[in-house]
Amino acid sequence: MKFTKTMLAVTLACAAFTLATGPAMAQAPIVVKFAHVVAENTPKGQGALKFKEVAEKKLPGKVQVQVFPSSQLFGDAKEMEALLLGDVQFIAPSLSKFDRYTKSIQIFDLPFLFENIEAVDRFQQGKEGQGLLASMKSKGLLGLAYWHNGMKQLSTNKDQLKAPADVKGLKFRIQASDVLEAQFRALDANPQKMAFSEVYQALQTGVVDGQENTWSNIYSQKFFEVQKTIAVTNHGVIDYMVVTNAKWWDGLPADVRRGLTEAMAEATAHANKLANDLNEGDRKKIAEAGKARIQPLTKAELVPWQKVMEPVWKKFEGAIGKDLIEAAKKSNN
Repeated sequence: MKFTKTMLAVTLACAAFTLATGPAMAQAPIVVKFAHVVAENTPKGQGALKFKEVAEKKLPGKVQVQVFPSSQLFGDAKEMEALLLGDVQFIAPSLSKFDRYTKSIQIFDLPFLFENIEAVDRFQQGKEGQGLLASMKSKGLLGLAYWHNGMKQLSTNKDQLKAPADVKGLKFRIQASDVLEAQFRALDANPQKMAFSEVYQALQTGVVDGQENTWSNIYSQKFFEVQKTIAVTNHGVIDYMVVTNAKWWDGLPADVRRGLTEAMAEATAHANKLANDLNEGDRKKIAEAGKARIQPLTKAELVPWQKVMEPVWKKFEGAIGKDLIEAAKKSNN
């Protein structure tokens, strides 16, 4: 076949196009979508933004982190599925959301297990807590970090909230957790599983009478505006696990994976400090607003609550593991 001038021109044009686009295409940044369900001014929201800042600084031109707060992409019910399908790369659900993948994670929902957030932190950073991060890899999920939200308080639309009898028969919004359901059943209350984005309206309209949450969530979601009393119970913890798609993570270039790991460590330290500071500040803001009464409870007043909820531990001990519960109890020392 005769090589014509036209064919030569086409060949040169193709070569030029390859030279022009090849490097650009090779250098296209890896897009990392980080979706979550809470507001940007919460510890989780700020942690996600810090992760974006640090990751893009450590990996300039290699990654682009896109953060989607407040259920902009996926709500509570869909975000895990979206991660497994590869529609997002990072999510940070409440620990309660993982019980369908490993029953051991239910340990974080046991009532009155941890005395304070420092005990939670000691357990999470210890051998057993770190082991839980990798416990769901066979299901496609890899935990990278724990992010604090804080200790839970109990609130209702009633004037009295001091003893277990005060919540008998009331409807409480809970996360989708068998342990939390059992916790409120033990109180003779009626737990109602409900997405986080629906809670304010449900409280406002009386679909539910109360809820349990951290000070920062109660403030940022304005729950205090539609509740009469918030009891200082510190009866549980709401923390998050930042998880990624295990297959996607393992397929990343080593330098990108290393950079994202370092960025996650910085974001975790930032988010956890912020969580403690925000909870203290938001409790004060709620008190100053004067819309919901904060009801302090002494150690003696908390004992009846602890006794009523004690059977929940026994009910889930087999699924969670007695050794794991013992390790968590030691973190209080």
